[in-house]
Amino acid sequence: MSTASAAPVRSRRIRGAGLGVAAWLIGLLFFLPIAWMALTSFHSEADAATNPPSWAAALTLDGYREFFGVGGGASPWPALINSTVASLASTLCVLLLALPAAYALSIRPVKKWTDVLFFFLSTKMLPVVAGLLPIYLFAKNTDFLDNIWLLVILYTSMNLPIAVWMMQSFLAEVPVAIIEAAHLDGARLPTILARVVAPIAAPGIAATALICFIFSWNELLFARVLTGVVAETAPVFLTGFITSQGLFLAKVCAASLVISLPVLAAGFAAQDKLVQGLSLGAVK
Repeated sequence: MSTASAAPVRSRRIRGAGLGVAAWLIGLLFFLPIAWMALTSFHSEADAATNPPSWAAALTLDGYREFFGVGGGASPWPALINSTVASLASTLCVLLLALPAAYALSIRPVKKWTDVLFFFLSTKMLPVVAGLLPIYLFAKNTDFLDNIWLLVILYTSMNLPIAVWMMQSFLAEVPVAIIEAAHLDGARLPTILARVVAPIAAPGIAATALICFIFSWNELLFARVLTGVVAETAPVFLTGFITSQGLFLAKVCAASLVISLPVLAAGFAAQDKLVQGLSLGAVK
C-alpha cells in the first residue's frame, strides 16, 4: 500500500478512535450521577451529608433497611405493587388502542390523517397542572379518589397520543402487499393486526411500550394529588422520606435506586428491540 493511500485509512482510524473515546466520556458523564447515588445509598446518613462527600466512608445497609421498613417503618411493597399495576395495565391499554389507530393512519389512511396526527400531538401541549383541578373534582364526585384504576385511565389517556404518533411511523414501514395477501386469504382486521402487523412491527411496538411504561412509572403529580394510602405509588412513597428536619439523603438514594430498578431492568431486557424500534425507517 502506498503512502498516499494509507493516509486516508490512518485518518479514518484516528477519527474513529476519537469518536469512540468521546462516546465513552459522554457515557461516563451520564453514568456518574447514578454511580454517585448508588454509593451514597450505602453510606450512613452522617457520612452521606458531608460536603464534599467521603468516598472512603464505611459502607452500610441502613438506608435499605429503613426503606424496606425493617424496624417498624412503612413497607414500600404496596406502593411498588400499585406502580406496577398502574404502569403495566395502562401500557397494555395504550397498545390495544394505539395499534388499530396507527393502522388507520398509516396502512389504511383516513382522510386528512395528518390533521388527526396533529390533533393527537396537540393534546400533549396542555400543561398537566391545567387539568388537575377538573380531574380532581371529577374523581371526588365519583368516589374515584385513592383508586388505582383512576391512575390507569389517566396514564392511558396521557400516553395514547404519543403512542399513536410513534406507532404510525412504525406501521408505515409494514409492506402493504403482505396485508393485501392476508385479505385475499380471508383474514379479518383483528387477525391481520395480531398475526401480520404486530410481528413485523414488534420492535416499534416494544419501543412504544417501554416509553409508555417509563412515563407511567415516573408520573408523580396526578399520583400525589389523587391518591392517599390505598393507591399510593412508588414516586409518592419516595417523597415521604423528605422532611424539613433530620438527615435523609442516604435513605432517599437507596429508595431511588430500588424504585429505578424495574425501569432499568425493562430497558436492559428490551434494549435490542428498543434500538431497532427507534431506528426503524431511518435507513431506506
